[in-house]
Amino acid sequence: MSRTTILPIQRVMANAAPGAWRDGIVVETRTADAVVAFLDGGVTQLRVASADGFLSVGDPVAHHPVAEILSAGGRQTTARSA
Repeated sequence: MSRTTILPIQRVMANAAPGAWRDGIVVETRTADAVVAFLDGGVTQLRVASADGFLSVGDPVAHHPVAEILSAGGRQTTARSA
């Protein structure tokens, strides 16, 4: 059984605003954060729950800044701007 850090309200928020997802590539990882270069040209440092081992440099990701969800490789976790 996989553990999730996503709360039900976060899922509701993400479903209510599907256009808010931003696609990007991980350009740097740390123990508790990651730097993501978004395809729209922005670069953001995100605090990522369970970041250690969740992400690798070069991974494609999708971030929902309103719901604070990061999706990568079929898994999701909480992520907010640092």
